[in-house]
Amino acid sequence: MSTDAGPAVLDCHVHLWDPRRLSYPWLAELPALQHPFTAEEFAKVRPAAVEVIFMEAGREDRHAEDELAWVRAQAEHHPWIRGAVAHVPLERPAEALDAIRRYAADPFVVGVRRNLQDEAPGFTEGVGFRSGLQLLGEAGLPFDACVRRHQLPELARLAAACPDTVIVLDHLGKPQPEATDQWSKDLRQVAQQPNVICKLSGLATELGPHAPAGFGLGLLREALEVFGPDRCLFGSDWPLLQLATDYRSWLDLVREALAEHPPAATDAVLRGTAERVYRPAPSPKEAP
Repeated sequence: MSTDAGPAVLDCHVHLWDPRRLSYPWLAELPALQHPFTAEEFAKVRPAAVEVIFMEAGREDRHAEDELAWVRAQAEHHPWIRGAVAHVPLERPAEALDAIRRYAADPFVVGVRRNLQDEAPGFTEGVGFRSGLQLLGEAGLPFDACVRRHQLPELARLAAACPDTVIVLDHLGKPQPEATDQWSKDLRQVAQQPNVICKLSGLATELGPHAPAGFGLGLLREALEVFGPDRCLFGSDWPLLQLATDYRSWLDLVREALAEHPPAATDAVLRGTAERVYRPAPSPKEAP
């Protein structure tokens, strides 16, 4: 295992939360995570060369602005937090338009996520949702798509219908060991849409401890082959990844998947693609 992160890394999928401040209903199903994971906690495992982008953490919808304000305050003391991907209810265009206008003018907000993984089939084909997604493209904000494997064909259709919006596929579409053939086919369908970027994140937790040795490595290599390194970026999915592995081990696994690619490809996946897609404000100097 490496002892440090090496060259600069921009981790574009880090969650922070504090259940003492806000309500996160989904944490009731994961008692091991039902306590604060703040910037101070992440600092204990953060390799020195890593900067991060915060990913909205599934608090109650009505507290989306409170979550953003809390993370912004965390970033004031931890300047390695480069920006935030905020929650917006895209299926409600009037409400979404107001939020998107504010976020487009806010340098700290670098993208939007409206979690899709538990929605019914056809949710993203609604006129309201697609209108909201198109507004994101007009505002220059990328959309993080957290979907499960069976939703990949629907995501491909969504990307085709909204070609001016950059869509980041979280966690490779959550492949499962028993259905990788179908996942491979569906992933290629998604990759045919040039506005989709693939985030190399979340596999350790999704596959679980009983996946065959090297299985996750093979999936990472396949995603790199299908999308190409210039359309892939790195995310840890901390602290959820701690249910299955540790931070440096996940970073090392992604680096191993990149071992046969040239150094420029590694730079793209570990930092360059995220800088291009999310366009965070310039990195400030470390706080004393």
